[in-house]
Amino acid sequence: MSASDEGIAAVAGYAPHPYVGGRTAVLRALAAWRMRWPGAPRVIVLTGNPGSGRSRLVTGFLMMCDPGYRKQLPLDDLDPATVPPDLPAPAVPNPSGRTAAQLLWVIADHFGLHADRGDDIFPELAAREEPVTIVVPDVDRAGPVRAAHEPARLVRDVLKPLAATETVQLLADVPRELAAELAEALPSGQAQIIDLDAPEWADPKGLVRHAETALDPGAGAPELPFTTDPAVRRPLAEALAGRADDSRLTVQLAVQSLLMQPEGFDPADESLLPATVGEALDLHARRLDVDPQTLRLLLAPLAFAEGEGLPVQLWGPLANSVAGRDMSQDLADGMLLTAPFIQPVEPDAEEDTDDEAAGDGADDGRMLLRLQHPGIAEEIRSGLPDVRDAQTKIAMALLEAVPQQNWAKADPYIRDHLAAHTLEAGLLPQLLTDPGLFAHADPVTLRTAIEAVPLEQLGAPARTYLRTAPLLTRSQAPADVRAAFLESAFVEDGLAPYAEALHTLGFDLPWRTLWSVPLAGVRAVTTGSLPQEGGEGTAAETPPGADGAGSGGEGPAPVSGTATALRPVAAFVVPEGTPGSRTMPGPDGDASEDGGALLLHDLLRPGYVDADPTQVQLPSEETKAAAPFGFSRGADYLRVWARAGQEVVAALLSDTPLTGADLSPDGVLVVATERGVTARQILAAAPAVTPTVPAQRTGAADSAASDGLEGDHS
Repeated sequence: MSASDEGIAAVAGYAPHPYVGGRTAVLRALAAWRMRWPGAPRVIVLTGNPGSGRSRLVTGFLMMCDPGYRKQLPLDDLDPATVPPDLPAPAVPNPSGRTAAQLLWVIADHFGLHADRGDDIFPELAAREEPVTIVVPDVDRAGPVRAAHEPARLVRDVLKPLAATETVQLLADVPRELAAELAEALPSGQAQIIDLDAPEWADPKGLVRHAETALDPGAGAPELPFTTDPAVRRPLAEALAGRADDSRLTVQLAVQSLLMQPEGFDPADESLLPATVGEALDLHARRLDVDPQTLRLLLAPLAFAEGEGLPVQLWGPLANSVAGRDMSQDLADGMLLTAPFIQPVEPDAEEDTDDEAAGDGADDGRMLLRLQHPGIAEEIRSGLPDVRDAQTKIAMALLEAVPQQNWAKADPYIRDHLAAHTLEAGLLPQLLTDPGLFAHADPVTLRTAIEAVPLEQLGAPARTYLRTAPLLTRSQAPADVRAAFLESAFVEDGLAPYAEALHTLGFDLPWRTLWSVPLAGVRAVTTGSLPQEGGEGTAAETPPGADGAGSGGEGPAPVSGTATALRPVAAFVVPEGTPGSRTMPGPDGDASEDGGALLLHDLLRPGYVDADPTQVQLPSEETKAAAPFGFSRGADYLRVWARAGQEVVAALLSDTPLTGADLSPDGVLVVATERGVTARQILAAAPAVTPTVPAQRTGAADSAASDGLEGDHS
């Protein structure tokens, strides 16, 4: 099949696809792929230059693949070889703004797979009895951070394994630089590259039709001398298409420019018609008597915009920053100048739920703007003398726009996308020292940006964030919960000031992490009290050689009495031979037969306790029943709830399985995981108990939970 089929279709009298307007040869190839015609490839890689019409072509093809939408199309008038059979609609996971991992799980959810890991998804698909059809459009728009090069990761981690899966029939729209990598990984005959800019797939007549339709008042164009007269409109459409070198985007921009500013345009003067996207920009500016560089500087902030688009209120400050001068008058006078190249965007209702929760109204009535096509952005960025310098100026302007440097009051765009701008500016490592930004920023976007930086360039806080990020993205938690997870993570990693800072930034944190010890092999934990002889109940010293498990200030003194004081402690069941531990006594007082040992740790502050574990007093059943909080746990999560009203006051999620957990009567939660043990003071107000919180605490390593010496005390 080749472009010669276009002529055959025309001679036969078939109507063009009402949305695509041409591309008969490609539509025939896609229809043969969809019906698994003998000799048709199992994988088709669609590619072409930016603006070649790949997205429109895929959309038009999918219209004919959707059983519901087919009823709205004049299928009987189309070339039968371009119409795919009436089959169930293929899966169409949208990669726009998504990471490769996110897209993979979208596919898994669509097919109802039971995989627990991403690597298990492909074997599950391979084991299916019936083949599956997957169409992945717009791979070039993948990823929440443009400079992180997510399209290449998507091809490598998702599309290539999908293409190699024999039960998968795949159509993917990818940038040209990635097309060969995807197709060459397959045996000969299984994959085909369709390059819309290659001569065999070109569609010059379809492009003329596209231009003529855009100029037609019957299709919505204004009535102008060169639109109402067919004798003028058709030659103009042919001239536009001939100059545009098969670029749908160039034709589209040229037509929008002419329709928006028709004064002074001569349809017979081909020098006024653009051959490239860049010429479309420059010709439009000159027709409005404006320096083309002014137009490019005005559009530069939108060319660097991340996500769905740039908030309109940030456009002016960023344009000033990039230009190095006041552009406010140019912007005020430039609506007609910029209009053909920009479009408003409805904000995503789910983009930032934190604003509504915080009640700051930062997102109320926010309008977003973006360029009409990524090809325009590429043209503008390529015309700047120094992209890194422009991104540096944008990043500095965004930082200045944060009110009182309070991230809770910052525009959602700044919180979520500042990291992307600083990444391309080479400044991201310097930004990653603010715990408030860590908590407020969208974790998917921030994680993607940080992962694009070599690990050796990251400081300790950024490394802590990076290891915690999977929990933040997995839980999809709001800012307060993200701050709580990070607070514990900072204590685990010995970064006490960062943990303390999160308690000063207005977050409603459910706990304060008291300490954490990196201790492997903990099978269970229990809270209790250790009698202390002496009127003042002075705390025991940490045994020589025992790890204090992190730095921290002094906690409150143990409860004291006239003769005996009770020191709150946590007991860990650990492997025999663990430094500082003592053999766990059996039922008859002899050594335990299972080889376990007990290790005691102060409950309220860092430090092991050198004492006889048999002296630990566990809370009575009456005391536990009267405690204000209870807890329940699963394999990797735990919830603390108030007994009065059963309201959940804290929820903990772990990236490793919990091996033990216990909750003291006064609300100290001790959790063990495969990595270690962490204690958190529950901060929720509860009647009949005053939380015991040390004046300052830190620690060294969060972990998970276990059942304690007498089981789960929930």
